Amino acid sequence: MKTIIEEFIEKESSSGVLLIIVTILALILSNSFLGPLYQSFLHIPVEVRIGALHIDKSLHHWVNDGLMAIFFLLIGLEVKRELIEGHLSSVKQAMLPGIAAIGGMAIPALVYVIFNYNNENPIAMSGWAIPTATDIAFALGILSMLGSRVPVSLKLFLMALAIIDDLGAIVIIALFYTTDLSTLSITVAFVSLIVLIAMNMLGVAKKAAYFMVGLVLWVSVLKSGVHATLAGVALAFTIPLNSQREGVHVSLLKELEHDLHYWVAFFILPMFAFVNAGVN
Repeated sequence: MKTIIEEFIEKESSSGVLLIIVTILALILSNSFLGPLYQSFLHIPVEVRIGALHIDKSLHHWVNDGLMAIFFLLIGLEVKRELIEGHLSSVKQAMLPGIAAIGGMAIPALVYVIFNYNNENPIAMSGWAIPTATDIAFALGILSMLGSRVPVSLKLFLMALAIIDDLGAIVIIALFYTTDLSTLSITVAFVSLIVLIAMNMLGVAKKAAYFMVGLVLWVSVLKSGVHATLAGVALAFTIPLNSQREGVHVSLLKELEHDLHYWVAFFILPMFAFVNAGVN
C-alpha cells in the first residue's frame, strides 16, 4: 500500500505544483514582516575550504551556481539521449530548438535596443542582454503540471532550448560583462573536459570517476568567472549512453537520469524557486 507522499511523488505534475507553492511562499515571506528573516536566510554564508581551494558564497549563490549545475546536468543528459536515439535524432528536429533559442535571445535584445536607443542615460543601453535570458526552470516546472497531456516532443524542445539559451547567456556575459576571466581556471576546465571526453572514448563506466572529474570541472568553471551551470551541460555530453561494466551492457547516462530525476524535481527546482522568487 503506497503512502500519500509516495503517490504524490510519482505523479509527474507534482513537481510543478510544488514549484508554484514554493514560489507563492517566497513571495509571501518576502513581502511580509518575515521579509528580513527571509533575506537573512538567502545570505547565510556557506564556506568550503580544502587546502588551497576556498569557495565562500551565500546560500543564494550556492543554489544558483551549484544546484542549478545539477539541474542542467540532468537536462543535458536527457537532450543527449534524444539526440542519439530519440525525438531530436534528425538534423531538422535538432535545428528547431537552436533557431528558436537564437530568436528568443536576439529579438528581445533588439526590442530593448530600439526602445532605449535615444535614452539620455548611457547606462540604459548596457542592459540590452537582460531580456535575452529565459527562466527555463520555471517554464519546465509549469509544463510538468500538465503531466502526460503535454507531448514528449514539446518537453524535449523546451529542454534543448534551455541548454542553448543558457550557453548563449553564458557567452554574452563572458564577452560583454566579464572583465576578469581567470586564464588558469579556464585552462583547468579545458583539461578536465578533455579528460572526461577521453574517459567516454575509453569506455569508462564508473559514476564516481565522472563525478570526481566533473567536480573539478565545476570548480574551475566557477573560479573562471563564467557561470558554473556550463559545467553541468559539458559533463552531461561526456557521459556515455552505452558502455560495458564487468562484461555487462549498461547505460550510465540512463542510470544518472534515474538517480537525479527526483532530486531535481522535488529539491533543486523548489529550492531554486524559493531563493529567487522573493521579489519585493
